[in-house]
Amino acid sequence: MLFVLATSFAPTTVTRAEPGYELWLRYRLVVNAEQLRESLGAILVDGKSRTLHVAGGELLRGLSAMVGRQRLLTSEMQPNVGLVVGTYEGSATVRSLVRRDDVSGVGDEGFVIRRPLFAGRRVTVIAANSDVGALYGSFALLRGLQMGRSLDALVTTSAPRIHRRVLDHWDNLDGTVERGYAGRSLWNWSRLPAVSQRYRDYARANASIGINGTVLTNVNANAKVLTPAYLAKVAALADLFRMYGITVYLTARFSAPIEIGGLTTADPLDSGVRAWWRTKVDEIYRYVPDFGGFVVKANSEGQPGPQDYHRSHADGANMLADALAPHHGVVMWRAFVYANTAAADRVRQAYDEFAPLDGQFRSNVLLQTKNGPLDFQPREPFHPLFGAMPNTAQMIELQITKEYLGEDSHLVYLAPLFSEVLSADIGLREQGSTVGMVIDGTLQGQRETGMAGVSNIGSDTNWTGSQFNQANWYAYGRLAWDHRLSPASMADEWARMTFSNDAAVVRAIVHMMLVSREAAVNYMTPLGLAHLMGSNHHYGPAPWARLARADWSPPYFHRADSAGVGFDRTATGSNAVAQYLPPVRDRYADRAAVPDSFLLWFHHVGWTERLRSGRTLWDELALRYQAGVDTVRAMQRAWSGLRGKIDEERFTETERFLAIQEREARWWRDAVLQYFATFSHLPLPAGVEPPAHNLSYYMAVRCPSDEHKPRCDAIP
Repeated sequence: MLFVLATSFAPTTVTRAEPGYELWLRYRLVVNAEQLRESLGAILVDGKSRTLHVAGGELLRGLSAMVGRQRLLTSEMQPNVGLVVGTYEGSATVRSLVRRDDVSGVGDEGFVIRRPLFAGRRVTVIAANSDVGALYGSFALLRGLQMGRSLDALVTTSAPRIHRRVLDHWDNLDGTVERGYAGRSLWNWSRLPAVSQRYRDYARANASIGINGTVLTNVNANAKVLTPAYLAKVAALADLFRMYGITVYLTARFSAPIEIGGLTTADPLDSGVRAWWRTKVDEIYRYVPDFGGFVVKANSEGQPGPQDYHRSHADGANMLADALAPHHGVVMWRAFVYANTAAADRVRQAYDEFAPLDGQFRSNVLLQTKNGPLDFQPREPFHPLFGAMPNTAQMIELQITKEYLGEDSHLVYLAPLFSEVLSADIGLREQGSTVGMVIDGTLQGQRETGMAGVSNIGSDTNWTGSQFNQANWYAYGRLAWDHRLSPASMADEWARMTFSNDAAVVRAIVHMMLVSREAAVNYMTPLGLAHLMGSNHHYGPAPWARLARADWSPPYFHRADSAGVGFDRTATGSNAVAQYLPPVRDRYADRAAVPDSFLLWFHHVGWTERLRSGRTLWDELALRYQAGVDTVRAMQRAWSGLRGKIDEERFTETERFLAIQEREARWWRDAVLQYFATFSHLPLPAGVEPPAHNLSYYMAVRCPSDEHKPRCDAIP
């Protein structure tokens, strides 16, 4: 089915059905439409590139809808022109209206918006050093107008702080999506190289928030994507995405020389293997001249890698980097590693393997490191590798799809999680040394910078499985552009563009979003607990679960016993805390100084031991679990108060999901507290009941149809 974004020139009414396909690009009549009609006039996009053509079309579409009257595009400066778009070098008109100094500091992708005088009247100018910068500036102007701001308030200078702002699609060639909760894969490989409107709208959405890269395939890679039959399909997507400033990347399976190359080894130091990769990379660039490079998952969860040949991660990454270097491509080598064998503390492994390799990677290798040392938990301390490898370019990997946070049905706004780690201080210097400063290169001087977000996008009409999951895609893009943005400001932007500029609506939605992540932490894993989820589906509570690989089942992570609960990672335990720099290490290791949010991550604490609050650990756990439930109920009440102010289709969908979330927050509370009570022998709080949900509930609710069968078949 072909989806087309419709343009409306009439005020939005709450009776119109809206499935959510338009995302935050819902151009609707604004309250200052009459003033904008007079101020904007005709639109001059000065240039003939495909990217500038896209910018002109988007401005025409958005402005016509927001002012309620069709705008005009022109190719030359006229008295009625109110908006000028172009590059400083490519447009004499732009040069006549802005100074070189205005654009000299915004780099290749940044832009400025100015309001100079022309023939006695103010005109709006979007100027950049590149066509894609002008496109980003066009979307920024439209974003501000969607929020009801005046043209004068939109004067700005903006440039991305991070170079590679990438979406990682964990999509398989058979159309399934690993950790995907929004239908099947966006990529219809059987129909490519035919390009659909949905691909264009995907590119529009990404360009609107500054995302400039997409990895098409799963990190658990399939070597077939590197064969000519698939490269022709990849080339079709790359050609479309190029005009939106989006570069295409692929995942590389380390054993590809054996699987599709006919070799008997994939040893990275073997001359035949190295020659095979050089030839393959040259072939890829013949199909896609601006190919970005590879993402590689190696020697983790059974994936092949250089350690199969007694080589290091640096050996493997450098082999691919050498093949890519002549084409200016990069390798994004994932630091998420753990072996399928017992370990004293799994969170130590990435640091232990990679920190000794600092300085051994090629300059076009970026070490792609998850935000925390375990696995995308509701809350983790920042990964100790940030700051531990000053001679290695590092990029951060964030998970937009909510693998451990309620998948598609729980409303959990992830910007607070993303910002929490990006603003965390690694303890390198007194004047500040955040994770964000590591990955943007300002702290340690790396030239290659990047951020990766594991996509939550699928074939569902609303793209992300639920309306509010769209906000996590949006916030990721905005933070990749500028990691200093606040979760509140991004929530305000998204709410206004997605739902309404009505102050009461915005206030209620933003508050729901800002409290949602902490609510999920409370009803799932408060006080630094981790990985209490079912070990296969990662959805509901299963703190008791024991699998064949019992060392990584939930009891391994929470270490509950008759004395207390929590994983001792101090010097008396696994000593994982020693991987942090001294100021951070000392705070986390000190039972009196560690933040409550990471208490049980680093310490085994007695059930009746008193915390800072004055409450015992048991009472504090009970309070946190109940607080999570109560917050979800408050979110339900806030949403109910918006009935009639939100279109019925999206209102009803969100109402239904919130009901699921409230029921499952109680499920989490009751299941975990009852399990821990078997160790503490302390009375359960009032209201805790035997859990009504179990695996059969998961199968009935999460796996109701064949659409979800691939991931449900994996549940034991």
